Amino acid sequence: MAINRTSFFDYVRGHLFDGSLKQAQVDGLTAILDKWEKEMPGADDRWLAYMLATAHHETGRTMQPVRETFAKSDDRAIALLERAFRAGRLPWVSRPYWRRDADGKSWLGRGLVQLTHKANYEKMAEATGLDLTGRPDRAMELKTAVDILFYGMIHGSFTGRKLADYFAGRKQQWDNARRIINGEDKMMLVASYAREYYAAISYTTA
Repeated sequence: MAINRTSFFDYVRGHLFDGSLKQAQVDGLTAILDKWEKEMPGADDRWLAYMLATAHHETGRTMQPVRETFAKSDDRAIALLERAFRAGRLPWVSRPYWRRDADGKSWLGRGLVQLTHKANYEKMAEATGLDLTGRPDRAMELKTAVDILFYGMIHGSFTGRKLADYFAGRKQQWDNARRIINGEDKMMLVASYAREYYAAISYTTA
């Protein structure tokens, strides 16, 4: 079933973007919708809604790939992460993964979801066929970021939890689905976005 794009954008503009959408936001939303309709037209629309909501939250609703801390460059992101780490604001971090390795590469968070650590870049390189280990900055490319978003959330690559664990048949766990990405962090907020996206999809599908 195709999504009526005009109606979809009208709905999300009013319910999720304060009445106004920038072109970059439209481009990001379109890239996600295009991949869904091309590759998964018969799949559960709740999966799409939750992926849209995840990108919405993780990118600060820019709907474009971002670096961890929302910095404009790797060097700035690294500096901000170092400052936070030294101030004790990252207690869950035992090894600062953002520090450049011997090859000068940083494995800080990038994308529509925050892909971090070299091992995860390697995993996604194998899954997507892209050289994310040679060029981790490719996670900042929209198409690549969308591929990572889909693969990781469908296959449980980020935390071991996947979309099918929370949305299948009558099972519908909007809150707990946050565990796919980041435990219980902002789970209610992301669930609220997901329900709005699902309403937009359900309302506009024809």
